Amino acid sequence: MQIKPILSALRRHKAGTFLIAMQIALTLAIVCNALFIIQQRLAHLSEPTGVDEQNILVIQNEWVGSSTPAQADARIREDLRVLRELPGVADATASNSYPLRGSGWDDGVKLKADQLQDSSGATIYFGDERFLGTLGLKLAAGRNFRAEEITGMDVRDRLAPPVVMVTRALADKLFPGSDAVGQTIYLAGSPTTIVGVVDLLQAQSVDRWASAFAYRSVIVPRRLGISLGGFYIVRAMPGQLQDVMRAAPKALFANNPRRVINDEDGVLSFKEVRARAYERDRGMAILMGVICLVLLAITAAGIVGLTSFWVGQRRKQIGVRRALGATRQDILHYFMTENLLISVGGVLAGMLLAVAINLWLVTRFEMQRLSLLYLLGGVVILLLLGQGAVLAPAMRASRVPPVEAPRSV
Repeated sequence: MQIKPILSALRRHKAGTFLIAMQIALTLAIVCNALFIIQQRLAHLSEPTGVDEQNILVIQNEWVGSSTPAQADARIREDLRVLRELPGVADATASNSYPLRGSGWDDGVKLKADQLQDSSGATIYFGDERFLGTLGLKLAAGRNFRAEEITGMDVRDRLAPPVVMVTRALADKLFPGSDAVGQTIYLAGSPTTIVGVVDLLQAQSVDRWASAFAYRSVIVPRRLGISLGGFYIVRAMPGQLQDVMRAAPKALFANNPRRVINDEDGVLSFKEVRARAYERDRGMAILMGVICLVLLAITAAGIVGLTSFWVGQRRKQIGVRRALGATRQDILHYFMTENLLISVGGVLAGMLLAVAINLWLVTRFEMQRLSLLYLLGGVVILLLLGQGAVLAPAMRASRVPPVEAPRSV
């Protein structure tokens, strides 16, 4: 089929052609970037924490009344004894926070005492000798804490542990290509020795600001004994999680009723912790998906409407072409080719617009650069959508009989 007559016809319908092409361009630009954002959000949702999520629950405990740090530490140790003796409990530990909580203790790590800038940021977890076993963490090198290394700490005390464990990500950052065990680092201005390297442990926050050190964590041999309370992390035996979640608060209240455990979020399974942590990411992915579907539907409707309008205007011309020997297949190909030319013009403009929008997002929101695969994928989607949308009105045009030709006289 010759392209020149089609281009001549499009020049006579400049406004409609331009509007559809620009609609395709805008849809392509938005859909490409939206799909890219959805992919990033979904990848963020599936990031591993390193813990045994299927069998872990967390309890947020708040004490009623004031107490000294020593009294608070004694209460924590007694609560841990109670929790560890519960049927179905594999182990329990106390900590200042846990992965995906959303907030907690972060600090800078240095290699030298006189460094002006931190070598890396890191999440600080407090843990005893049973911290690794309770969370199901894997020790990649070195050793675990010993019981005699665990001490209580008040929130006003200086963080100066003699030994620490770090994650593999932090060890590789601080000591690339060498063994981190036995090395000295500076935490809160105090020297400390790395005695163990944990394979994987995610940070408390999943926000973008914490992405640089998402897996760089430090575990210190401390129990945070404050009168306000803290977190108990409990690992249930396989299949016993729900029973332990019901029994644990009752056992704690029976041991000491002067406490508060919120009915709404005082006891959470790690599945619930993950759902809450990524609620915004999940909502953003759903919103972007809905936007993509709406834009694609509007674009398809626009193509159908414009082509149907053109078919109605050209019925006599189509009849003349049929009378002169054009087959139904020729008429169908004509409208399909016409729409393909409009779509190609639209996607070429849309590719430029998509890149421009992505560059703006990169500079303003520190997003990643748009992958070429998403750009090419968007082009394919829009071209197929355009051809699919024009098919029905093009088939109606192909059914115009030659008898329409005399009506033009």
